Amino acid sequence: MTNTKQDKKLARARRVRAKITAVANGKPRLSVYKSNTRLIAQIIDDANANTLCFATSSDKDIKGSNAAEKTESLAKKIVELAKKAGVKEVVFDRGASAYAGKIKIFADAVREGGLKF
Repeated sequence: MTNTKQDKKLARARRVRAKITAVANGKPRLSVYKSNTRLIAQIIDDANANTLCFATSSDKDIKGSNAAEKTESLAKKIVELAKKAGVKEVVFDRGASAYAGKIKIFADAVREGGLKF
């Protein structure tokens, strides 16, 4: 296997996902994907292969003057959608992204909103 950027990223994501599925115990997964332009969050029920709720930072109702404020606004929206779907506890899946910057801001805001993980 060659060690290209994509190969390394895929390996990190698989390593994180393997640890998450071992801990899940029937809880839905809060998956966060960070691209260069937006942050995407979704809550997934892996048992039924079903997305319970989805939000992205490029939605029109996500407000903020900078990236940190938009990230917190996205977290509030995903918490609101999760409560409507009846989700109180999730397992956090950061994918291949490091737990720093926007990912950490998002996770802290989700915890403040009331979701447990």
